[in-house]
Order: sequence, then structure tokens, then C-alpha cells
Amino acid sequence: MANDDSGGGRFSDKLQVPEALTFDDVLLRPKESHVEPDEADLASRVSKHVELPVPVLSAAMDTVTEDEMAIAMARHGGLGVIHRNLDVDEVAAHVERVKRADELIIRDVVTATPDQTVLEVDEMMDAEGVNGAPVVDEDGTVLGIISGTDIRPYLEVGEQDSVREAMTEEVITARKDVTAREALELMYEHKIERVPIVDEGDQLIGLVTMQGILQRREYDNAARDEDGRLIAGAAVGPFELDRAIRADEAGADVLFIDCAHAHNRNVVDSAREIAEAVDADVVVGNIGTSEAAEALVDFADGLKVGIGPGSICTTRVVSGAGMPQITAVSQVADVAAEHDVPVIADGGIRYSGDAIKAIAAGADAVMLGSYFAGTDEAPGRVVTMQGKKYKQYRGMGSVGAMQSGDAQRYLKEEDEDEEYVPEGVEAATPYKGSLRSELHQLVGGMQSGMGYVGAATISEFKERSEFVRVSAAGQTESHAHDVLITDEAPNYKPDGS
Repeated sequence: MANDDSGGGRFSDKLQVPEALTFDDVLLRPKESHVEPDEADLASRVSKHVELPVPVLSAAMDTVTEDEMAIAMARHGGLGVIHRNLDVDEVAAHVERVKRADELIIRDVVTATPDQTVLEVDEMMDAEGVNGAPVVDEDGTVLGIISGTDIRPYLEVGEQDSVREAMTEEVITARKDVTAREALELMYEHKIERVPIVDEGDQLIGLVTMQGILQRREYDNAARDEDGRLIAGAAVGPFELDRAIRADEAGADVLFIDCAHAHNRNVVDSAREIAEAVDADVVVGNIGTSEAAEALVDFADGLKVGIGPGSICTTRVVSGAGMPQITAVSQVADVAAEHDVPVIADGGIRYSGDAIKAIAAGADAVMLGSYFAGTDEAPGRVVTMQGKKYKQYRGMGSVGAMQSGDAQRYLKEEDEDEEYVPEGVEAATPYKGSLRSELHQLVGGMQSGMGYVGAATISEFKERSEFVRVSAAGQTESHAHDVLITDEAPNYKPDGS
């Protein structure tokens, strides 16, 4: 039998197989350290031009990441990747909501006209959830401002009086280059809660509010772009150029070519075309070998690694193909590092220790699905089973997800008349509460790992970290054992849930 490019030869030669390792097979070797865990800096790139304060991403899954999750992730230093089981306009709308969420200048401003009645404006502000509105003429020129205090019943203003009679005419405005500090000083000086932003002709551009400024201060470690807006990510199919362009126009900072097996010639060619057509960084995945990395590094801004490690992924069982995650990450990282292309480890992470092991293996960031699916911010619905709360969680290779439009991720045609061959399951994950709490535990554990190795930064950690192999007995020893746990820790479940 002639050799082929997969290393054929005799069939018995295929039994001379290399070993591949995953998270439980290794531990970080402790070293002398002068680094306290809370001093460890986790800042790292997720793509060539995008750096995150916290190298953690929420997965592009329809029970994990929509705009609410993406906003929360960015506010806490990470990145949410909006899934693609949405139509093109919906994806764009989700991206736009993320980009607008913490903008200093609110662009979508509720305004009033001078001829409206006080009652009309009061009802409008109540419906929109605001307590004030700039008053503008038909050209958008700011004439005044009206707030709830201007139209309360105890003032001498009737419901049918015009806004012109009730508004404050002396309006404090600012230009679009105003800083948060300057706007706040204006508000304190003039005892106001909002400042209209106008152009040279006094036409309204937007609004800065005290609430918005204070909210930005609350999230001082947020992942923001150069304009101060939250970083946003979106997933697109390998052949969805129109979706990619629309998400790019909506302001996405990173686009993720979302494919179960990106080392496919058609996928590579299409991904290259998408990368050339958009301004956003383009991360391509998923892959699991050095050969796949070689095929992508000349144009990709990042590589995403993971063939079948996810908790709801059945690819390895159904197809017989896959690569244990520590080995997959290390193989891809060896190639990517030579081309300065960041690597994201996607899937298989059950504990914070797994996340920092992925970084040690060569990843620059980690992506998690089930870890965040149980949080309030995830879109999955809450269900109660046997008195305990869970949230819906499903793989994007499950029947339900593919019926919703994600069959292309597995390079399968979407045919309503054809029975799917799924590579994932639909399940439930324990309800966990807020994302803030889960991220705090995850990040704290990762910083602890850096402390044990004696590394203050991600780059230093990669240089200093070493693995030791762990036997089955060692894996058992690593977990709580020979006891009955009476009080569960917030960052540990024996089964990894």
C-alpha cells in the first residue's frame, strides 16, 4: 500500500500513535515566587489588535452569549462573542447595543419639541425610562431642556401647557470632545444631571449623563476600544460574507469564523476572503493541530482551538475525531507564536485551574460555555428540577441548535426534510447567579496559578510555567477525597459542574 499524505503505509503502523493530553493529565510545577496572586496581571491579547484586561471569552452559543452577556463580559474585562443563530440584522443590533452600552455620549437621545404638551412629554419620558430630555426644534437645534422636576404637579405648570412654558431655557452644553471629568465638573458646578452635546451650530449630537459617568467609573477594568466603547465580538459562518460585513459595520471589534473544523480548504479560502473584506480582527477556528495553524496564520488575527472538548459536544464520540485540549493548544501555539498570532483555548474548562493550564500550554485567552451558561446574563431559560434551579444549555451541534440555523457550523446543509446527525446534546446546567461572581472566582484562581509559578504577567507565566504528568491516582488525589463535603465552595464542585 502506497504512502499517502496522512502517513499511511501499513495499517499496523497506525497503531504507533502519539500520546495526547488534556487538563486532568497535567499540573503546573510550583516554583519559587515573589508574586502575590492579587498582583498578577492577566492582561492579554485575544487577537492581533485587541487586548483584554481579563483573557476570558464567553462562547458564541445561543444559550450563552447575546448582548446582555456580551455587555457584562466587557464591563468586567472579558469579551462576549454573540452567537449566529440570529438573522443578520439581529446580530448587528446586538453588536450595536454592546457598543452603545457604556458610551460616554448617548447617541440615541429621547428629545422633546417645544409645542408638545407637558402631559405628552411626561408620558414619553416615563415610557422611555428617562427623567429628562433636551428640547429641540425641527432642525435639531437645542432650545432648552425639560426634566421631571420641571413638570411635577406641585409646580405651576398644567398638563396641557406647552413644553416651551415649562422647560429650562438656559442650557449648559458641551462639544463632542468633552471628557468624562470635564462633563462631571460641569454637572457639579451647575447642579445638573445631564449635559447635551452639540455641534458648532448648536444642533444636538448626544447626551452625557451623571448616571452614565458613574457607571463607567464602576467598571474601571472594562474592556474598551480607543473611543471608550465596550469591546464586542460576533460569530459568523465560514461562508457568511454578508453577515461578517454587517457585523463589522455595526462596530464589532473581533469577528469569529465559527466552524467545528476550520482545517477545511473551502473554509480556509472563505475565511481569507472575509478577513480581506472587513476592518475588524478575524479569529478563525476551531482547529486542533499544527498543520491547521500553518494553513491559517498568514491571514488570521487569531486562532481558536478545540475539537470536541466541550461538555455538551459529542464530536469525538460521533465522528471518532478530535484532539485532547492541552496537546491541541500546545501544537497550535508552537506555530502561532512564530507569527505573533494569539491563540484562544475553546472548551473543556471546568475549573479555574484548567484555564490557567491552557495559558501555560500556549493559549493567550480561554473561551468558556457551560461555565457561564448558568448565570443570570445568559439567555437560556431557568428550569426547576427536583427543587433545584437550572438553566437551559445546548451544544451548537445539537439538533435544536441546528434546527435554529447553525448546521453550517458543522459543514452540513440546512435541510428541513433531512434528519440531522448531531454532534452535541441539549442539557441543563446548575443556575449560578451573577456573572460577576463566576468571573471573580475564575480570575482569582488563574491569578493563584500565576502566583504558584512566580509570574506577574501572562508573558512571564508562559516562560516560567512547566507541567508535570499526573497519574490516575494523582488525579484522584487532586480532588477533595475521603470526606463528605458539608459546605460547598463557590469555585469547586467534585463533578466539575
